This record gives sequence, C-alpha cells and structure tokens, in this order.
Amino acid sequence: MNPTLDTRSMAAGDAPQASAIPLGAPLVQARDLAKTFDVSAPWLNRVLEGKPRQLLHAVDGVSFDIPKGQTLALVGESGCGKSTVARLLVGLYEPTRGGLTFDGQDAHAAYKSKQSRQIRQRIQMIFQDPYASLNPRWTVEAIIGEPLREHGLVTDAAALKAQVAELLQSVGLAAQDMVKYPHQFSGGQRQRISIARALATAPEFLVCDEPTSALDVSVQAQVLNIMKELQRERGLTYLFISHNLAVVRHVSDQVGVMYLGRLVELADKHTLFAQPQHPYTRMLLDAIPKMHDTGRARTPVQGEVPNPLNPPSGCSFHPRCPQATDICKQERPALRDFKGIKIACHAVV
Repeated sequence: MNPTLDTRSMAAGDAPQASAIPLGAPLVQARDLAKTFDVSAPWLNRVLEGKPRQLLHAVDGVSFDIPKGQTLALVGESGCGKSTVARLLVGLYEPTRGGLTFDGQDAHAAYKSKQSRQIRQRIQMIFQDPYASLNPRWTVEAIIGEPLREHGLVTDAAALKAQVAELLQSVGLAAQDMVKYPHQFSGGQRQRISIARALATAPEFLVCDEPTSALDVSVQAQVLNIMKELQRERGLTYLFISHNLAVVRHVSDQVGVMYLGRLVELADKHTLFAQPQHPYTRMLLDAIPKMHDTGRARTPVQGEVPNPLNPPSGCSFHPRCPQATDICKQERPALRDFKGIKIACHAVV
C-alpha cells in the first residue's frame, strides 16, 4: 500500500487543513444526538379516520466520543438505530436535537454552510451493499474519480488517471482495473472499490455502515485487514457498524451497544467482551457459539424487539430482561459512569 497518497496537495486554495488534534484526543463528539421521523398517515386520513400523529424515535439521546485514530463500533439488533446514527454523522440526516462536533466545530452547522464541501472532504462513508452503491453504468475510473472532480481536487485527465490508479493500488487492486465495470468484480473487490472511492478526498473520518455484511467470511477478513492497515498508515478514525460481534472484536477499540435508539453500554472492547455488565450485552454475547463451550447450554436472545412506535415505559429492555424490577418499568435509566464504562441499567450498581 501507499501511505503517502494525499489529494489535498492538488486541491484548490480553499482545501481543508488536516486536523491538528493529536492521536487519542476526541475527533468526533456526539452529545444527546436524536432523530425523530414523522410516520403518520396523511393529514386527510388522520382527520377522516381520527388517527393520531405517529412519531418514530429512531435515535434518542446518543452521546459518545471517538478519539482520533481509533474505531468505535456500534452493535445491536436490526432497527436499534445504528444506521440512523451513521447518517446523522455524515450529514444525510439533520438531528432533531443534540449536536455533533468534528475537530472542534459544529458539524451540522458546517454541513449547511458555504464551506460544506470542506467538511465533506474530511468525512466519508462506506455503504453496506457494494452491489447497490456502485453505478453499474460507470467504469471504475469514473466511480473513484467522481469525488476528485466534484471537490475540484483534480482537473487534469492524466492526473485523474494517476490518482485513481494509486487509490486502486492502496486497496489491493490493479491500476488496469479502472477500465472495468462493477459487474466484472466479485463482492469483495466491489467493496474495495467503495473503500477507494471513500479515500479519494483523503478523509480523516470514515463511517462504515456494515461494510462486510454482504461478503463471505474469507472475503470479510481481507476487507477488514485492508481497513485496519489503512487506519494504521493514515491515522484514520472509524465509526464501524455491524451485527457481527466477531468482526467488532477484530476492528474496534471501543464498543457501543444500542437498543431501541439508545446506548445501553459503552466500553473498551476488552472490558466489554470479558466483563459485559448490561443484561442485553450479556444476552448478545451468550448467543455466540463458542468452540470451548460445546455441550454447555447457551442463553438464546429472549423475545422480540418492541415496536418502536409504541416503546415500553421506563427501560425499553425491561420486557425481555431477566433482572427487571418495578423501577425498570417506571423510570428510564440514564447513561452513567460505572467502573470505567458507561451503562444505562438500574440493576447494575
């Protein structure tokens, strides 16, 4: 790989400056981040049928820091709000409340300002499905070259080809692949192209929304190793979203566990996997098959995720929790510090 790739050197005069934040200091800070969607029936239907408005609290007060050069992984069952958090961070959604700080500036204010391109160069996203996120009518050169052209980083055709070739080589593909179309590649190769496209603007923060879930296990390992190597070489910061706890254990520094739009536990990965505190976290980890536990009865994940349009009172996990008490049904626990982690649970004291 080539760690020296830097498209900013070819940018126009208004190109963003790289962050002066040292490695390990918070680069991304989310505070009470929330997103509510109005999923009500049309107004006339509500009037004629007497239906109330319906609000879906997809993300409900999420707070976390991501230190520069590190990876925060978000895990949880489908529908818990992980992908909504990802879209809030890259500016695809505007938050209902709360704030997001990137490199000391208000990110959502920057997304709406005249300098929005500067922050978008520094924050990029890798999407879940490489079969859907690449335009089948475009060559690889056009796909990877698009952000370079749109941000005015490269204007000369020869320089564009050279830059695309360098990006392809940085993710383990050949420069000659730029003349091909997406259908000529395997799923793992397509995801490498997606990574190369995300790297085109030399970003500092990558939001990865289940980037390996559509890939075979062996191909997953290749893509993850490429991402880890790129992180080491370029000091990249990741938000990594996944259902696969084995993948999370491999790539993350911190792990946040989400349930019905809220963070219920946030801890260093070694602490979380060795000593999970929240009953939901323990339930997720107990459901993982383990070679050395052959023959031991495992605890399956109990029950179903409640309807997010009508969540339970108090702690939203209490209908499925083996440790639930009366206070769990009445009062929603706040995310608090406990023995070096953050947890939202009345039963953990």
